[in-house]
Formats: sequence, C-alpha cells, structure tokens
Amino acid sequence: MKTSAADRDIRHNEMTRRIAGYAATLLLIAGATVAGLLIASRWGNEPVALLYIPPVLVAALICGLWPALVAAAISTLTYNFYFTVPYRTFFINNPADVVTVTALFLVAVVTSRLAASLREQSRRADAHAARNATIAGLARRLLSRSGEAAVAEIAVRELARLFRSQAALVIGHGEPQIIASVPTSVALPPSDLAAAALTLETGAPSGRGVRRVDLADWQFHPINSERAVLAAVGLAREDGLPPVAGNQRQLLGNLLDQIALALERARLEGEAREVAALRERDRLRSALLTSIGEDVKPRLNAIAAAARTLRRSEGGDKSLATTVAAETAQLGRYIDALVDLSPGDDQEPLNIGPLAIDLHRRIVRRDGKDVHLTPKEYAVLAELAKHSGRVLTHAHLLRSVWGPAQQDNIDYLRVAVRNLRQKLEQDPARPALIINEPAVGYRLALQ
Repeated sequence: MKTSAADRDIRHNEMTRRIAGYAATLLLIAGATVAGLLIASRWGNEPVALLYIPPVLVAALICGLWPALVAAAISTLTYNFYFTVPYRTFFINNPADVVTVTALFLVAVVTSRLAASLREQSRRADAHAARNATIAGLARRLLSRSGEAAVAEIAVRELARLFRSQAALVIGHGEPQIIASVPTSVALPPSDLAAAALTLETGAPSGRGVRRVDLADWQFHPINSERAVLAAVGLAREDGLPPVAGNQRQLLGNLLDQIALALERARLEGEAREVAALRERDRLRSALLTSIGEDVKPRLNAIAAAARTLRRSEGGDKSLATTVAAETAQLGRYIDALVDLSPGDDQEPLNIGPLAIDLHRRIVRRDGKDVHLTPKEYAVLAELAKHSGRVLTHAHLLRSVWGPAQQDNIDYLRVAVRNLRQKLEQDPARPALIINEPAVGYRLALQ
C-alpha cells in the first residue's frame, strides 16, 4: 500500500537530517585531521587526540547513539592511520600509541553515550512539551463550545488533524450513531458499527489493529467518564494502516480524557437547563393556579350566594336558581381539586424510611442530606411517590416521564430506576424502597 504524502514528507525530512548529520561529522573528522597534521609538525601528536572528540559530539547530538559510535570508530582509525608509527597504516609499534588510541576510543564512546543521552532527554522533553501543548490547545477549544454536538465537532476535527486520519464520534448503545465526523460524509459499514457497539458496551478499544473485531477498517476508542461510557471515537487511515502508533497511545488517551470532560460538562449543562426550564414551568403553573384560585373562586362564591338569594326570594325562577347553584358548586369543587387552596397533607414532604420527598419544592433528601437527581430520575421518583404503595406499570411510567411515543422503551425506565437505587437504597442489590413487580412495573414501598 502507498503511504500518505504527509508520512513520506516526514521520512524524507528525517533522512535529510541524518544525511546532513553524517556529512557534518565526516567534515569535522577531516578538519580535525588537517588541523592535527599542522599541530603535529610543531607540538607533536599528543594534543591531536582531543581534536577528534567534537565530531563524536556532533554525531551524537544530531544523529543519535549509533552514528556517534561509528564516528568514534572512524575518529580512532583516522588518528591511528595518520598519527601513530608506522604512519599511513593501521599497525601500531609503540605501546604508548596503543594506550593513546585505546584511550581515545573509550573517551569517544563515553562522550558519544553522554551526548546521545542528552539528545534523547531533550527529545523527550520536546515531545512532552508538544503533547502538553496539544492537550491544552484541545482543552481550550472544547471550553469554547457548550453543546454536545459542538464539542463532538471540535473533537473529531482535532483528532483527524493530529493523527492524519478520518475521525468520527459515535454515541448510543445497541445502534451507534455518528454525531460528528471528518469528512462529514462518513458512513460506517456493518463491521465497523459492530466494533463501535462493542467499544460502547465494554469500554475497551476495538477495530483495526486491536484484537477485537480486527476485520473492521476503523479503530474505536472509548470516551469514559467516572460512571459510564459516554461515546466512542473512531479513527481510520486511507492507506489501511492502524491509525494510532504505539508511541501515540498516551497522547490519544489524554485527548480522550479532555473530550470526556467536555462531553460530561455539556450534558450537565443540558440537564441544568432542563431543570431550570422545569422549575420555571412549575413556577408559572403555580402562579397560574394561584391566580385562578384568587380570582375565580371569590366570583364563584358570589355567584353561589346570588343563586341562594334568588332561590329564597319571591317571584324568582327557583328551578333556574337551583341549577345555577348546583353547577357553581360543582365548578367550585373542580377548582378546589385543581388548585388545592388550603395547605394540606399533600404539601408536606413524603417520608419513606430514610427518604424525604418534597414534591412541591422538588427536593429529595436521604438521611437529611440532599440527593442530586437528573430530571428524568426525579420525574420517575415523583410519579411513584404520588402513588405510594401502588404498582405503576412500565407503560404508565414511560408515558408520564418520557411521553406516549416512548412507552415501549423499557430500557429507559430500567436505567433510571437503576440510578435511583444507586443513589437512594441502602443496598442497591437488595432494594427496599423501589420494588420491582416482574413483568408489570414498579412501586414505591410504604414504610
């Protein structure tokens, strides 16, 4: 398979840099030899050995350890060839020259290792700095977006750029759905959808280059929060190679953590907006009902009093007055039931074991401490609390909380009840508050 132009450019630049390093090293060795020949004619051969250390340092800093070792060997052989007796040969007659050559080689090797180590540490520091800059850049861009779709769009765009691949973000258990992709026309075949579903279900990577579902063209990685798998990111290269190299996995993991935080923040903000909308709706409804009670009920009382007066008066149509009085009384009962003008027991918190459920203030406490519930979780608990002790069917709860269109999606209800048990029950594995009636529904126990 043909590699991408970007990969070819990277390899070409790396090869050019290495060739330039080798050329610079050979030039420095040649320069050290020329300088050594000039020095040896006046001061002897002893200072010449030090001239061969700089080429080794250059090779180590530019090219790495193995090229530096090669430079050390070439420098040692060059020194032996030109500056030890017999000259212009690789033989050594003088034991002192043997010691000098050996010392030169050892010093060159040690120097090359030290310089190569410094180069590697510098490279790692640069890599860490680049990785941190990449993570910070993505986090900054994600902070500027508030909705889940906007966060997903920024995430796939950055991942596609960083890993030079196609990218998609999918959500939904069972049937994954793409909410953002680069390019925007991405369509996943069945094998890739299966890999995405497996990642969303298990929270483990799957797809190309991974043991699970290796036949897929895409590689999927989970986006995890502390509680669940929020989504999955899919990556795929046009050349068919695995999109994430081994040395890039840590970077990808850090980026996915930032995306998870952004998605969690977007969902919490959405829930907060939904709660605020519910509270505003309840406030308006309460104000409307109060207005009905304060404005309509006195007029009904006046009509009822007029009807009684008309019925007692002489010459009036008593049958008509009786009908008006009866209808007025019936309408008054309807309004009393609707408004509940007098504070009664229904406005007091419902106490069930360690729970206190205040339906009017939308507050739930457990052992005196507030419990945070999502809007759907609270709606399920409130519906059960309004009918404490009674079994409410799955269809009834789904219609009341999610609407008639969702009354067959029992999984929605099961997830909400499971979360409620985690937050409210002493032992979620043995629920004592929210009781399941198999194949029927749930009821809130009376304690």
